[in-house]
Amino acid sequence: MRIASLVLLAAGILAAQTPSPSSQVMATLTVRPNVAREQIMKVMPDEVRATVKLYLDGKIQQWYSRGDGKGVVFIMNCSSAAEAKAVTDQLPLRQSNLADFEFMPLNPLAPLRVLLGESALQK
Repeated sequence: MRIASLVLLAAGILAAQTPSPSSQVMATLTVRPNVAREQIMKVMPDEVRATVKLYLDGKIQQWYSRGDGKGVVFIMNCSSAAEAKAVTDQLPLRQSNLADFEFMPLNPLAPLRVLLGESALQK
C-alpha cells in the first residue's frame, strides 16, 4: 500500500472513531494583555513554588516556556480538560486574574494502528 493511501485510510479511520479518554492534557498559559511585567513578577515566587509542587505531585509531567514569551505550556497528567482546569485554577497567576489557560486533551495517535495491521477502533 502506498504511503498516500495509508495516510488517507488513517485519516478516514480517525475521523470515524469516537475519541478515547485522554491520559494527558496540554495546558497553555497566556499572560493577559495589558498586564504589567511588575504585576507578574510580584506573583512569580508563589507561582513557581505552586508549579513545582504540581510537578512533584505528578500533575505536571512536562513544562515549557512558550517561544513567543507570553507564557508557558504544561503537559499535565489529567484525564480531562475539566480536571486540568480545576488544577490550574489554583495557581497564583490564575487566582490573581493575570493569566488565562487553554486546554487540549491528548490521545494516542490511533491511525498508527493501521501501520500495525490493526483497526484504529481496536484497543
